[in-house]
This record gives sequence, C-alpha cells and structure tokens, in this order.
Amino acid sequence: MKNLQNKTAVVSGSGRGIGREIALKLVAEGAAVVVNDLDAEPAKETVAAIEAAGGRATACVGSVTEDGFAERFVRTAVDSFGGLDIVVNNAGYTWDTVIQKMTDEQWDAILDVHLKAPFRILRAAQPVISAAVKSAVAAGEPVPCRKVVNISSIAGLGGNAGQANYAAAKAGITGLSKTLAREWGRYNVTVNTVAFGLIRTRLSGPATGADNTIDVDGRQIRIGVNPDLLSTMDRAIPLGRAGTAAEAAGAVYLLCTPESDYISGQTVVCGGGFTL
Repeated sequence: MKNLQNKTAVVSGSGRGIGREIALKLVAEGAAVVVNDLDAEPAKETVAAIEAAGGRATACVGSVTEDGFAERFVRTAVDSFGGLDIVVNNAGYTWDTVIQKMTDEQWDAILDVHLKAPFRILRAAQPVISAAVKSAVAAGEPVPCRKVVNISSIAGLGGNAGQANYAAAKAGITGLSKTLAREWGRYNVTVNTVAFGLIRTRLSGPATGADNTIDVDGRQIRIGVNPDLLSTMDRAIPLGRAGTAAEAAGAVYLLCTPESDYISGQTVVCGGGFTL
C-alpha cells in the first residue's frame, strides 16, 4: 500500500516547475490529482505524463484569481475522484520593485495570487470536508486525516528587498495557515506551510536573453535573476547550491504523509540551510 493510496489532491500551479513535481510525487505515492495551470497546454502535458505512468489525474485550467475558480477547482476533485483529502496552494509568481516604484496594480496582483486565491480555495473546500467528516461520524467510521499545505517563502519570514508585495503575501499565508490549523483541527485536518528558499525553476533561473517574460492576465512580467546574483546566492546557502523542484516537492510531500498526522500549524523551511 502506497502512503497516499485512495487520496485525492488538488495542486494549484501544477502544470510546470515545483507544482508539477508536487503533482508527480503525490501520484507516485498513490494519490489522484487535479492539475491546475493558467495555460491549458502545460496542464494537459502533466496529466498525460501522469496517466502514461499509470496514475490518475485530470486538469482544471484557469487562473486561481478568477471569480468562481476555487469552487470549480474543488468540484473537479469531487466529481472526478469522489472527494478531497489534500490541498496544496502552490500557484504564484513574483512582480518585484522597490516600494516607492510599486504600483497598486503590482501590490494587488501579488496579494491576489498568493493570499486571496488560497483563502478562496480553502473556503470552497470547507463544506466538502465538513460534509465528509459528518458522514463518517454518522456511519461510525474513523475520520481520516486530511492535509493542507500552503506554499510560502523565506521572504515571508524575513523580508526581502524589492519584494514588499510578495513578502507581505507570504507572511499572510503563514497567518492563514496557523488560523486554519486551529479552526480545522476538529475536522482532523492538519494545516502547514512550506517556505522555500532558492529553488531553481524557470522563474528563478538566470535572466538571460530577451525571452525572460511571462504573460499573466495580459501583463508581461519579467522573470529570472541576474546570473551574478544567483552565483552569490548559491555561495550563501550552506549546502552550496539552489534546490531542485523535486527537492521542493519532497518537502511538501512530507507534510502529506501519515507520519505527519500530528504536525499542524507549522512552517517547514526548505532552503538548504539558508534563511534571511
């Protein structure tokens, strides 16, 4: 029996990068996964890779910030796989500048994707979880431990120059997680946060060439980090390198396992020993 056999997970932002690795890891351990991405193609590619390996997955394409997305995301899990056991709020991006140059649009966009969207998804999940718990109790069955893992960053723990919006949102997700750990303990749900350090993805790789932007709701957002700065950051990490997306997914998986059933309201830093 695999650790997550017969579990259903939703993972936002799982068409690419860390989210994709989280989805693949959960599926490898037996879970069925609802894959989400802003764009249809990467979501479908991840689903196809999972199905080719014998796993179960379906796609729920769209922006996590759209009105009605949260309810559609949760309903996809229930309709496709019969329930909801694991919620991973991973979707996001950065839009950096110093505070005197930061616009309201920049502030709102990052707070929306990193804090408001997880809030909405968890709010939409509550009736499904509550109903499942009540049904189990009425039937005299044990209530299984469900899992919420919200993704944060060391920027949310110690701040980071040029990231007032991102750091504030990630600090907020810690507060949300700790609050829900208290509210949802009665449902036997653990709620934890994983704060990533430098994880090498397309968003945090070297900013080289002209093709270093992504399109988010019609906005062209610059991605990538100055190569010299990346080298400096690598040297500051006690393990001497950035983490991989698979290693980041491993930290999330730890908090989804039965071995973590009595861990709740905590923040695990996945940063190779580096903290701000």
